[in-house]
Amino acid sequence: MKRYFYFLLVLFVFVSCNKEPNQKGTFGYDLEFLKQHHPDMVLLKDLNGSAQVIVLPAYQGRVMTSTSDGEKGLSYGWINHDLIATGAFSEHFTALGGEERFWLGPEGGQFSLFFKKGSDFTFNNWYVPKAIDSEAFNLIFSTNTEAKFEKTMQIENYSGTRFDLKINRTISLLDQKTIGQLLGIELSSAIRSVGFQSENVLTNIGSKGWEKQSGLLSMWILSMLQSNDQTNVVMPYKKGDSLSLGKIVTDDYFGKLTSDRLKIGDGYLLFKADAKQRSKIGVSPKRALPIAGSYDAKNKVLTIAQFTLSDGLTDYVNSAWKLQDNPFEGDAVNAYTDGPIDGKQMGKFYELESSSPALSLAPMKNAKHIHRTIHLSGSTVKLNEISKKLFGLELDQMKF
Repeated sequence: MKRYFYFLLVLFVFVSCNKEPNQKGTFGYDLEFLKQHHPDMVLLKDLNGSAQVIVLPAYQGRVMTSTSDGEKGLSYGWINHDLIATGAFSEHFTALGGEERFWLGPEGGQFSLFFKKGSDFTFNNWYVPKAIDSEAFNLIFSTNTEAKFEKTMQIENYSGTRFDLKINRTISLLDQKTIGQLLGIELSSAIRSVGFQSENVLTNIGSKGWEKQSGLLSMWILSMLQSNDQTNVVMPYKKGDSLSLGKIVTDDYFGKLTSDRLKIGDGYLLFKADAKQRSKIGVSPKRALPIAGSYDAKNKVLTIAQFTLSDGLTDYVNSAWKLQDNPFEGDAVNAYTDGPIDGKQMGKFYELESSSPALSLAPMKNAKHIHRTIHLSGSTVKLNEISKKLFGLELDQMKF
């Protein structure tokens, strides 16, 4: 009997020592890396371990990455490994990465949260508020499929208005049945999936109501997803005349986009997300629909973002870096791709972003914004069927 147990012990040590390490780019690699630097990380996973999501309290309850294929599967979120390894935070913005993070708007303008009163709207004066960049959110509790966070903060805008607020943020893992119901489709066994939802609740805990003349806030959800030369974003929009609905797209955030990077189709936008040219697009609340997506043809991954979009609410904060004539005519949904500037680049990532309306809240009143991220991989035939149902486009039509 002793010999038997000794044999099992030797076998266990041999297997452990000879375990093949996870390759960079896999979920397992990111899991081990983040465990090393953030032992308080929260791991959400389904019963068989295929769908997994990593959430970090230290980074504002940020979803760092996810996978639909366990530890050996692709890691969908872009992570700045080198910066995280230093343990340092940057002065202007700590580009840690992360598949889904919580921010507040507006970014620019007379009600900006990112520029101090009287400063010029230049990068040297642009600072992400510490509460949404380098400060931790408090983990209230977590299970295998859910994590709840809370954070109170005080923020002042460019005009000198002070906001006292509380954020409650809940990250939930979605099972395949729920994903199918949310998308209005039945997912076959040929499709592997991972999906998560963030429920974000903002409460005015100050003694005064928030009014338009002194500035309003919005909840702003941004992603950082792995990019490659074969990744493109698709963004549906409401068709109709410009007199009633306004322009179709804002396409000049960082310079006017050419037709090889933005295609305006009949009811949809196609945006190149190869991280080769810093660029961004936006759709107003009058044109926006509560869904956007992307297709990574290299890895055969269809990504869908769903988000809260309230009918009839058209006041959205404007984040343009200038004093504005119309500070509440901003976008409801955006897409961004990173790219080199002066020979430097944050990383090979793109973003799908959604915002809440401008929040005019009385004391102790709150508002909620939900954002979902869903990744589907597997049979291209089945993915093509899903794409046609959700976006009215075949996968081949999501190419330039």
